[in-house]
Amino acid sequence: MIFLDTNFLIMALHGETQQERQLEALLASRSPLNISSIAWTEFLCGPVPAHHLTLAQRLFPSPAPYLPEDAVVAAELYNSSGRRRGSILDCMIAAVCVRRNATLATSDVADFQRFAAWGLRLLTP
Repeated sequence: MIFLDTNFLIMALHGETQQERQLEALLASRSPLNISSIAWTEFLCGPVPAHHLTLAQRLFPSPAPYLPEDAVVAAELYNSSGRRRGSILDCMIAAVCVRRNATLATSDVADFQRFAAWGLRLLTP
């Protein structure tokens, strides 16, 4: 299972990007894809052109929920990785991926590499 991070989805939908090519390859290989409800919320905060929203809704009709056990892991990630201002949403996205044993496709690899010790895997180009 591969989960998309907000920035990856945005870049993939803008066309003629590395992320668009990666997403096309994932779709062609029929790799199971999803997005966490946290990343979905970030995406919806936009601005999002209507045609991008329609396409994203087709790709992700049921974003993975954020559960109470994810909150525990996200807090551990946050507290153990330096309590960096503005990083709580990344911790929440990572927690959902860890629970679902999913690989995260992100354009901000450096922001998520610190979570590898907790089992987060990242999609590499």
